Amino acid sequence: MCRVQGRIEGNIGFDLWMPVPVQWNGRLLAGGVGGDAGQFNHSDMARRLEEGFATFSTDSGHKKTQSRWMADAKAREDYAHRATHLTTVAVKRLVRRFYGRSADRSYFLGCSGGGRQGLKELQEYPRDFDGIVAGAPGPYMPLQSVRMMWFALQQKRNPAAALTDADWSLYENAVTHQCDAIDDVGDGIVADPRACRFDTRVLECKPGTAGACLTAPKRAMLDQIIAPLRDESGRALDGGLLPGVRTRPGPPSPLLRAMWADAVYDDPDWDEDSFRRTADLAAINRIMPQLRADSTRITPFVKAGGKAILYQGWADPSTNAGPTTTYYQSLAKVHGAKGLSSAVRLFMVPGMYHCQGGPGADGFGGSGQPSWPGDPSRDILWAVIHWVERGIPPVSLVATKQVEGTERFRRLLCPFPQVAQYDGRSDPNDAASYRCVADASAAS
Repeated sequence: MCRVQGRIEGNIGFDLWMPVPVQWNGRLLAGGVGGDAGQFNHSDMARRLEEGFATFSTDSGHKKTQSRWMADAKAREDYAHRATHLTTVAVKRLVRRFYGRSADRSYFLGCSGGGRQGLKELQEYPRDFDGIVAGAPGPYMPLQSVRMMWFALQQKRNPAAALTDADWSLYENAVTHQCDAIDDVGDGIVADPRACRFDTRVLECKPGTAGACLTAPKRAMLDQIIAPLRDESGRALDGGLLPGVRTRPGPPSPLLRAMWADAVYDDPDWDEDSFRRTADLAAINRIMPQLRADSTRITPFVKAGGKAILYQGWADPSTNAGPTTTYYQSLAKVHGAKGLSSAVRLFMVPGMYHCQGGPGADGFGGSGQPSWPGDPSRDILWAVIHWVERGIPPVSLVATKQVEGTERFRRLLCPFPQVAQYDGRSDPNDAASYRCVADASAAS
């Protein structure tokens, strides 16, 4: 291959890998980067280079080792949206120079922060990519960050109520035990947590309780966290967490702190205990308005013939499922369900954590996952390629669960708001035993 490393405007780094001409499939693929970025997505680049793609990634305008980069206004703006676009423009020129012709089609694949980058491309730069795959995109990242920051601080202030990883496992396992069979398949997976009802009082320690349980302060904290986040006036800011969804224990992540200490207040000694839900949400929205990726203005992308597939784990503890389904429903209201499905589809993944992991089937060619080259029924990137190049929209996907390299089972993933229904008699570990059916509750 030919490798080109470069820099744009002094701070935006990129890495481009181009297979030799006889091995190039004529396509260009961007690999999105999650979290606070600062590095390249070499995992997806390497995997897809072997399939013939010219692949690239950007560090989003800073390096992991760079401290307090969010205090730099340019670095913030590049991270929020500019770096991916500018790199895409530059890389397309380099590809044209190397091969003597432009790429036939351009695609994007990313999850988490990389999924958010994909949404920003769809919304702000509709002609950069013909097809976009965006996983766990966190459409309203500032609000998600406020939720995580606030409840991390609440537990810091009340150590006796702080929930450990074991406490979250107790809760998750109890919900799974109660709601596993909703889909008529006992497999340790809650197929659709929206259909689950769970009373946390059964987890509270009582006199004579044998086994694991939650103290009264811990159960009260659990109830606060899974309920809608409220502002100082008691107004709900979000819809809360779905039953059984766990969260990350411990102090606020460095990225959360940086959003306010560096971006908003430019103070490395900022006291996180001074954090205010309403004021600091408004502040980060003012300082980094492009951090939000929940715009419904996607008509230019649709008119340009673009196709996008979003995916999201129902059990995601980091970028929760609720905001993703809410965003998709908002798109449907603006563009109509039929019109939207002609250009953008969402696949919800039962039992999958953040981008991968969890008890559910989590292998379908998403970012960081194993790939099934050329198979649009099992590989979500190839599904969007077939949609763009052959006009065949994805009506389902087959997801695989592998443990230590051994396949355990397969499940059928359906375009939201459809759900997979078991036929009640065939092998439940075979995706062919399921079919996609309408689910009225998903659209409500």
